[in-house]
This record gives sequence, structure tokens and C-alpha cells, in this order.
Amino acid sequence: MIIHKKRASGSRILDYLLCGGYEPGIITTIYGPAGSGKTNLAMLCAIKCARDKKKVVYVDTESSFSVERLKQIAIDYTKFLERLIFLRPTNFDEQVSAFKKLRDIVKTDSDNIGVIIIDTISMLYRLELGKSEKVYDINRELGKQMAWLSEIASKKNIPIIITNQVYSDFGEKDKVKMVGGDILKYWSKCLIELQITEQGNRKAILRKHRSQPEGKEIVFKIVQTGIIGTKEKKRFGFFLRDE
Repeated sequence: MIIHKKRASGSRILDYLLCGGYEPGIITTIYGPAGSGKTNLAMLCAIKCARDKKKVVYVDTESSFSVERLKQIAIDYTKFLERLIFLRPTNFDEQVSAFKKLRDIVKTDSDNIGVIIIDTISMLYRLELGKSEKVYDINRELGKQMAWLSEIASKKNIPIIITNQVYSDFGEKDKVKMVGGDILKYWSKCLIELQITEQGNRKAILRKHRSQPEGKEIVFKIVQTGIIGTKEKKRFGFFLRDE
């Protein structure tokens, strides 16, 4: 049996949470409120992947990707840009077209692709739902996109990282739900929820994983060079810190 190497996250504390990094062959969905660090985690993985001399396919639907932020995290950012395949759809129809481009990219260059990142999968989907009565068709298209990503991850053994938005559950105000709900949950084999703590740090909680316990968590702080572990969480009796 061939054991495929995990894709390092670009952060030691996040690698600890994931027991080595993002799993190849599956979809990992990172979800949380605005400002919780979703794009930062996506960029860290993308930079690490490029440093490993692999190409990065990055679909940015929120215009969250910032070259200035990239420069802060990576001094060697020009090398990263050389290995970046960047798509920026501005509406759901363009997202559909972007996925068609993804098919062509993967078909011709899958051996050189280290990771595919969709940041976020739900932004344009959510906007389309708000202005269209064709809810079934929109949900079906999102399902098709997720099914295709899962197929590519499995057949080409490429780790796929998706970020996702959340909304409040009016029945349970202390809980949040992912936009896209069951569609995203079904196709994602790993789910990571991000929260903003009372101290202004960020908490990452494993909600679904094939080998790690549900509920495993870390607390981290977003800094200029990426993220670092904090001492807010004392449950494990020790603290991890990125250099």
C-alpha cells in the first residue's frame, strides 16, 4: 500500500492539530466568521507548497488575497508568485467558468500541482441565492463543484483546501452553521472550525477528521509573519509556538 505524504500547513502549531498537515486525496474545509484567519491559513499553506517547488492553484472569490500580506509572510514572495495559478471570479457564473478552467489545468498539469485552494467556496454562491429564485439549480451547481473537487483530490491525490463562511443559528445563538450546510459537510472529509476568542486570539477546532479526535483544538494568534501559538490554552499542559 502506498502511503502519500501530507501537505505541510506552513505552521507547526497547525501541523500539530492535523498530525502532520493536510491530507492528500480529500477536501479540507476551514470555516469561521470574518476575521477568524481563514485566508491567513490558506496563504500559509500556499506559500509552503510553493517553497516545496509545487504549483498552487488559488481561487479567490472575496478578493481576500493580498500581495502586501504575502510580502509580510514570505520574504521570497516572488518565487511564490512564479508558481501561482490565480483565478478571481466575481459572480457565481464566473465561478462556474473558473471550475471549467480548473478542469483544464488539472488535466494538463496535475503532477506539478501541490494544492488547490478555494477561498471562499460560498461567497458568490450566497450572493446568487440572495438574488435568484432558482435555489435548486444553484445548490445543484455547488454540489457539482464539490463533487468534482472530491474526484480530483481522490484521483490525482491533490490536497484541496476550501474556506467557508458561517451564519448564526437563530434557534441556537451560541452556534454557527456553515453556508452550504449539508453539501459542504458531505464532501469534506476534514472540517476545521475557527473561532475568535474573548482575548482576541483564534481557536481552531477539529470538527471532523479521519484519524484525529473530534474536538481537538489549538489557540493561535495572527501576527505579521503568519501565526503563532499562544498560552491561552492550557489543556494539554504545554504550548506550541512557531518560530
